[in-house]
Amino acid sequence: MIKLIVLDVDGCLSDGKITYTGSGDEIKSFNVKDGLAIKSWQKLGFDVAIITGRKSSIVARRAKELGVDLLFQGVKNKLNMLNIILKDKSYDLKNVAAIGDDLNDIIMLKQVAISFTPNDGALDIIKIADIVLKKNGGDGVVREMIEYLIDKQNLRKEFLALWE
Repeated sequence: MIKLIVLDVDGCLSDGKITYTGSGDEIKSFNVKDGLAIKSWQKLGFDVAIITGRKSSIVARRAKELGVDLLFQGVKNKLNMLNIILKDKSYDLKNVAAIGDDLNDIIMLKQVAISFTPNDGALDIIKIADIVLKKNGGDGVVREMIEYLIDKQNLRKEFLALWE
């Protein structure tokens, strides 16, 4: 059973674009549909980790809004970080699904139980991912991933009951 989902930020939770204002501030956009699905996943009793190669106060703010305590930024080797999380949570890789879109995700994606990539993921990631989702990064692709897992684990009734 999948108990932990690992999310990449740029290209998954966001569309991968980084915009800078004239004063040097960074702008990212997140999809509210992803947020609702993440909160639902948590309400079902499962864990969420965000592991990203970049550092951004915007990502920290979004993680806080969503109640994601497992936030790791500036990570060079995502699999090493995931293994630290697994040891702390007493999970195994067979309990993990992850989404990534580019080459810095490849090592981790090859090791988890189910790997996902957005439709616009890098070609080499599309080749190794178990599931290539229909949506692009930042366009509700994390929601699509979570709904896939909910159906795979026969949790649709419990998922809907959260909001009825």
